Amino acid sequence: MSQQNVEIVRKRLQPTQRLSRALDERLAIRFPWLVAASSRLISILRPGSRLRQAALSRAVLLSMEAYNRRDAEAAAVSWGSDFEYRPDRKWVEAGLVEACYRGLAGYRKYIATADEVWGGANYVMPVELIDLAERIVVLADVSMRAQASGVPLTEAYAVVLALKNGKVAGIQEYFDHAEALKAAGLEE
Repeated sequence: MSQQNVEIVRKRLQPTQRLSRALDERLAIRFPWLVAASSRLISILRPGSRLRQAALSRAVLLSMEAYNRRDAEAAAVSWGSDFEYRPDRKWVEAGLVEACYRGLAGYRKYIATADEVWGGANYVMPVELIDLAERIVVLADVSMRAQASGVPLTEAYAVVLALKNGKVAGIQEYFDHAEALKAAGLEE
């Protein structure tokens, strides 16, 4: 898909570390219909809208904070019920993870599998959000510590989120910013 006619908005993210659910996360989990309605409304705004950018930034930051504390339900609060999570192909080819995880149960399985490899010591630090209307690219860094060797490492991390009716329908993971940008139809 050509990006010529799509408004592209890039926003720097300031990561935080929240050790428990924020009030809006607790409300979203308790009232999922509210998330669905607000997500649909936010999705019709143009990418340059300050309200859309504030809502998307907040959602991405909360989702990554939730992942960092292994709270899958909070991480997936704005995802559609039939979403697909596709890990980086290098992890799949190495036999560390499956090619695709479906729904919340599948995402929980992915988290458990990744934690087996990294001993629960992998944390995502978001850096930038790129809004392409129907797709969102999140560039981040991830710090990890291998379970077997204890060797720490930090590397580039990115996800490309496909949106459908304001909800996340699919997520493709990358351990290379340039590869994620290329997959989204952008150049670095």
